[in-house]
Amino acid sequence: MRVVIITGMSGSGKSTALKALEDIGYFCVDNLPILLLQKLIDLGRGISYDINKVALVMDIREPTFLEKHIDVISTLKKKKYNIEILFLEASDDVLLRRFSETRRTHPLSGNCTIPEAISREREMLRELKGMAQNVIDTSHANVHKLKEQIQNYFLTPSRLRALTINLISFGYRYGLPPDADNVFDVRFLPNPYFIDSLKRLSGNDSAIEEYVIKWNDTTIFLDKMKDWLAYLIPQYEREGKAYITIAVGCTGGRHRSVVIVNQLKTFLTAEKLNVNINHRDIEKESLSD
Repeated sequence: MRVVIITGMSGSGKSTALKALEDIGYFCVDNLPILLLQKLIDLGRGISYDINKVALVMDIREPTFLEKHIDVISTLKKKKYNIEILFLEASDDVLLRRFSETRRTHPLSGNCTIPEAISREREMLRELKGMAQNVIDTSHANVHKLKEQIQNYFLTPSRLRALTINLISFGYRYGLPPDADNVFDVRFLPNPYFIDSLKRLSGNDSAIEEYVIKWNDTTIFLDKMKDWLAYLIPQYEREGKAYITIAVGCTGGRHRSVVIVNQLKTFLTAEKLNVNINHRDIEKESLSD
């Protein structure tokens, strides 16, 4: 089931986007509470006829949306649900004009002016925008143009880019991968091996993933890696390379490097790249990860 969450700024065209998807066969729901998302998906799978495309508008009108959306969406993605976020925005001047023309009230304008409400909403949605697979600025789009843009995007089959990324996790204890184009050392990250309840697990276990990911150093490292990859990959594509191999190492290749490689795979797959992973040393005995 393909699940598209339409969100973004109030007045940016979310209702138009929802109608556009309804017209091409999506089952559509407006203003669904975020905590009901998984229940809706499960119900859609269990009915007698097939629902394989769902579109939902979710935004700040729903009281728990901002508080719960990251946890709910992240949990569903970890469970391998096909969740996409479509974020719509527009410039402050355009949004202000639209509210003026329609005489609608902004959801946050109870105790402030509409310009203040727009500014506040934009800041509140900043993190969600960063999670989106597709961001559309509707400032210069009319209803018909936006509908066409939405339908063209979701009717076009997904095509993977030509470049293949090979990701390898490894342990420095067992030597560098000889075919690596780029090597990254993550031995500076906190080591779950020294936690008795974690040492026998691997980076493919959720408990290890949660332990490694929770540290600020991990977050910073992953953000910088993603920025670096976002710059580097188009350079390789322009050069015509068929593949690159990126190796990530920790001491034994069982915990930290495995988690980082899995995180990079998720990021690169979302960028429509062919990704292969090889946890080279995950099954080897290690004295210290």
